[in-house]
Formats: sequence, C-alpha cells, structure tokens
Amino acid sequence: MDTWKPKTKLVHAGTKRSQFGELSEAMFLTQGFAYDTAEAAEARFIETQEDEYIYARYGNPTVRMFEERIAALEGAEDAFATASGMAAVSGTLFSMLRAGDHIVSAKALFGSCLYIVDDVLRRWGIEVTLVDGTDLDAWRAAMQPNTKVCFLEALSNPTLEVIDIAGVAEITHAAGATLVVDNVFVTPMFQRTLELGADVVIYSATKHIDGQGRVMGGVVLGTREFIRKTFEPFNKHTGPCMSPFNAWVLLKGMETLALRCDAQADTAQAVSDAVEGHNKLSRAIYPFAHSHPQQALAKAQMTKGGTMLALDISGGKDGAFRFLNALKIVTLSNNLGDAKSLTTHPATTTHQRLTDAERAGLGITDGLVRLSMGLEDTDDLVADILQALDAV
Repeated sequence: MDTWKPKTKLVHAGTKRSQFGELSEAMFLTQGFAYDTAEAAEARFIETQEDEYIYARYGNPTVRMFEERIAALEGAEDAFATASGMAAVSGTLFSMLRAGDHIVSAKALFGSCLYIVDDVLRRWGIEVTLVDGTDLDAWRAAMQPNTKVCFLEALSNPTLEVIDIAGVAEITHAAGATLVVDNVFVTPMFQRTLELGADVVIYSATKHIDGQGRVMGGVVLGTREFIRKTFEPFNKHTGPCMSPFNAWVLLKGMETLALRCDAQADTAQAVSDAVEGHNKLSRAIYPFAHSHPQQALAKAQMTKGGTMLALDISGGKDGAFRFLNALKIVTLSNNLGDAKSLTTHPATTTHQRLTDAERAGLGITDGLVRLSMGLEDTDDLVADILQALDAV
C-alpha cells in the first residue's frame, strides 16, 4: 500500500472484510464487544491487539477503517477519529498541556479555535502567546523555556493567510516543542503537512472529507507514540468518540475526495481570476492569486490554491449583505467544503463574539465574505458571483 498513489488509497486503504466478503465497508453499530472467556477479557484490557476492541468509546472496526485510510493518505503512522473537528482540536491541546505550560499560537484562527486557545486554556492556567503567524521572527521571539506546543491553521479562517510551516517547524523543534497544524482549508489533497515539519495534523472531517453536508467528524494524525500514548488516553476517557455511522459515511466520502477537491479548487481559481480587480471589491483573497502577498509560499507548499476564497466587499456590512442577498446559486451557510457552494459573513457569524478591534487585528472587516466553492458548473458560479457584485 505504501506505493499506492493518493486516489488509490482513498478507495482501498484500511478496508477490512468480514467472512461475508462485503464489497462496501461494513458498519458495526455496537457499543460493546464480547469475550470468549474471562481470561480473554483480562488480556484485552491489559494490552489490546490489532483488530481487538473493548468498547465503542475506545474504538470500533468501522471507525478504525476510517482512521487507517486517512492515515495512509496523510502519510501518518496513526490516527484517532473524534466526534467533530473541534473535538479533535480541543482534545489535542488538552491532552498535551497542563497548568504552567506555554502555547504559542497564530492569532488568525477560526472563532471556536480562538476560544479554546485564548479563553479555555488560560482558565486552565496555561500561558498563551498569540502571534502574527506569517512573521517567523514573532514565533521565534515568543518561545519560552516552558513552551510545549505551537498551533496554527495552514490557511487561516477566513482571511487565508499562508503560514510557512517548515519555518515554524524549525523554530518549534529548536525550542523542544510540538507543532500542531489544523489543515482543514488546505485539505489532505493539496499539501504534505507532515513532510513540511508538522508533528500533529488535524482535520474537521465534517468539511471536505464528508463533503456533502451529512455528518460531523474530526481526526488527529501523528506518530503512533503520540496517538496512543498522549492523545488516546485522554480522549477515550473524556468521550469525544466518532459514531460508526459517521465513520462509514466518511469512508464513502473519501472515495470521491480527490475528484471533488480538484474540481472545487479549479472553480475557486476561476472565480478568483474573474473577480480580480473588480470595482466593487476592496480586495479579493485567494492563495494562488497574483495579488496574494504570499502567493510564492502558497505555491511552494500547496499543489493547488484550495477550495476557499474571501472577498472584501465595498460598502462594509451593507455592501456585503447586498452581495449575499443577491446570490442565486451560492447558499448562505457557515459550513464549508461542501458539494454546494456556500458563503458566510464572518463578522456577524463565525467571528461575531470578537470585539471590533480584535476582528480588525485579524483583517476581518465588515465587508468580508468567505466563499467555499462547490461542484456546480464553474461558469454558472462565476456568473452568479458577478451579478451579485453588480447588486452592491
């Protein structure tokens, strides 16, 4: 399997068949597992072997197939699936940090991630330093003797800042810390995040991995030692486990992940090209656009520019709302990575809990809208977005 290319891994990796030889992966809807003898139960609790299970909160055959498939795709030694992307983020940080430790994080984060880092961790007695993620000198200056974790989004939500992962990894490792990267916007299709130096990679499987708006899920990937010795003990006891049904849906989603992401990224590039320099925009943000200040870095790290873009509409909130309300195909929703094209207004949705000053510091203006491109016809989407801009 190590020699297989990504599209082959997405269809076949991790598959296990029962004695019935089912073609589609089996869904094991069970909470517990039976033992032949008391001695067998004792042995399993001492050391669980491959394809042995104790309780669905600890692991499940269908969930394990999903974990093995995404680990093969990412090039990770192991993976642990969770109930949601935020369960993956919070579980990773909570399992690694304790009172008196220090975390350095990029300040440009999804609203819920920022809440965990800047609010919950501080309440737990963990020191937090937020930095401009694009400034390597800021990362370097923030390191302390008690720094245990560095955390960032490979592409920030929603302003699509690109962070030099290899550069941050070098700084992190020199300080003896662990680099955790949320790669949801880039997807596992467009970046080899572990090869760039990340130690732990996180995905909200709710997004592109499902890709059709059906279920929630998350996954954490890293070394076998990290997953089994650090992440698993905390998370199997605190309970944010993935449902077997959701794991089965995500396995089906992975079969088409490469095809969907390629098509969505091509559409995002076409939309970016079509709106570049539009007189109703103060800026258009797409990692592979010539106007993006980190285009060269994005192209060095990513094979495509991703499925997401952001538009800063003239006229602030009023202009943004006129644009959003004029869209006919693109749907208003705070989700992303869906087969349907989606858009949201971060200042009043995903980042509404921040103060005006905090949003301004992150580049989230009242006119900014986030777009997640779907699988509709590219020409139809370009036309829809252009006519909505005309309504501003």
